[in-house]
Amino acid sequence: MSWMQWAPYVSVAERRANALREMGKLRKKGKDIQPVQLEGQTIARSFWGKGWCDHLESYSDYENRLPRGRRYVRNGSVCHLDMRPGRIEAIVSGSELYNIRIGIKKLRPVTWKSVKKRCSGRIGSMLELLQGRLSDQVMAVVTDRKQGLFPQPREIELSCDCPDWAVLCKHVAAALYGVGSRLDDRPELLFRLRDVDAQELISTEMAVPGAIATSDVLDEGQLSDIFGIDLDVAGEQQPTPKAEPKKRGRANGRAASTRTKKKPRFAPQRKTAPIAAQSSASRKEKRKTAARKKQARATTNTRTQARAAGAPKIRPTGKSVARLRRQLKLSAAEFAQRLDVSAASVYRWEATIGRLKLQTRALAELAKLQQQARRK
Repeated sequence: MSWMQWAPYVSVAERRANALREMGKLRKKGKDIQPVQLEGQTIARSFWGKGWCDHLESYSDYENRLPRGRRYVRNGSVCHLDMRPGRIEAIVSGSELYNIRIGIKKLRPVTWKSVKKRCSGRIGSMLELLQGRLSDQVMAVVTDRKQGLFPQPREIELSCDCPDWAVLCKHVAAALYGVGSRLDDRPELLFRLRDVDAQELISTEMAVPGAIATSDVLDEGQLSDIFGIDLDVAGEQQPTPKAEPKKRGRANGRAASTRTKKKPRFAPQRKTAPIAAQSSASRKEKRKTAARKKQARATTNTRTQARAAGAPKIRPTGKSVARLRRQLKLSAAEFAQRLDVSAASVYRWEATIGRLKLQTRALAELAKLQQQARRK
């Protein structure tokens, strides 16, 4: 075996110093260097970042090879990561600097149309979308394994100029984990990567349907907005022209009389439309108030029954749930299966700041998992 030659060992500190030096040279040449820098050892913390990592780890093609890249991204070896529509370009420091190119197929129009349809009216603002403050239904849609926003293995092409024979080498794996970290700070890059407009998921209310839903008659302001006319001017009596000779007085009198007769036809609509809209809004508000009171009574009854049945006295928070999942070394999907909830619910819990309000069944399952973690 004397003929085999092994590359000399290079420490992490030495690799990092060499990488910083090379990155400095690239900056001087005008290249926009965007390193991946973690806070601590956690790679991804947000809904989108953890969703990306968990999605990739859920495929058997990747789950055995991705962990090799965790150490690299944690020790700062991803010196540069740039995400553009349809591709990811990275530079990772190993025994030398390696260039990685990851092709991501753009989201199919049919899939994007389906996502928009299923999310219609459920996302109120761009802030809610990017922060991952979404309902369980929306989370389930965007993280769907086959019809969501994350790419499938067949939509990913991997390339690295290192001598490793494996297609998914540790340098590529580090770059993929780097994407999860980058989405923590810039979740909008996922939509850029899949070449879709996130704004299309935000619900908007059209003026015409809203008016029709509240009243059978459109008021002046709505008509002005729709048709681009000023009804206050169009509906009022036109100014009387300057006085003409007395012989034309009868004609002017007839014209004024005609305009006076037409005006009352519009008056009832102007008076009744706001009243109808106000009545409809009042009924809706009363129904909402009654529904809230009913839900509050149901919640109180559930808590009372839970205390009587000896429900577990635990007060989980988003951080404690995330910590428990890490202790058990479970992915979000596996953790959700243990609790009999959706993976989207787990993401939402972990992203919540402060105490969680969970059902008795979920609390009981969490208590069991806590006991299991203590035994370990």
